[in-house]
Amino acid sequence: MLKAIQRFYQTRIQPQSEAITDKEATEHALMLATAALLLEVTRADKEDHPAEKEAVERALTQVFSLSDAERAELIGLADQETREATSLYQFTHLIDKGFSQDQKRHVVELLWRVVFADRVMEKHEEQLVRRVAGLIHVPHKAFIDAKVRVKRELEEAGEL
Repeated sequence: MLKAIQRFYQTRIQPQSEAITDKEATEHALMLATAALLLEVTRADKEDHPAEKEAVERALTQVFSLSDAERAELIGLADQETREATSLYQFTHLIDKGFSQDQKRHVVELLWRVVFADRVMEKHEEQLVRRVAGLIHVPHKAFIDAKVRVKRELEEAGEL
């Protein structure tokens, strides 16, 4: 996975004259892991919802300040990685080790935004978010708080 990330950033984002550092590779791996988890939530209910895909695109653009081309490339790479992965561990492990507790909570909030994007929370989606939250060591209270906060925001905005 790390080689794919390095190729992506060396060819698409980083100027050719610069070498990628370990720190940059780690940051890029965290972006890929976050994108992969967001994509996994879109697949949890076995239905294709354009609103969920839009929520993933919006989240990645806002959180990582990516251009449309960079975001599309990241989503393509994350899609490939998730299809080849045998479990969520390779993604959750990176996030657990590389993100602060606040950043992990933010990832859980982003997952809830994807879940509610189609206005329906399926049990498989909730189970996946719960599992991810556990694997990245987000306390249950923070998991529930994020769910309630996102749901309330969307209801107030008339989107739910």
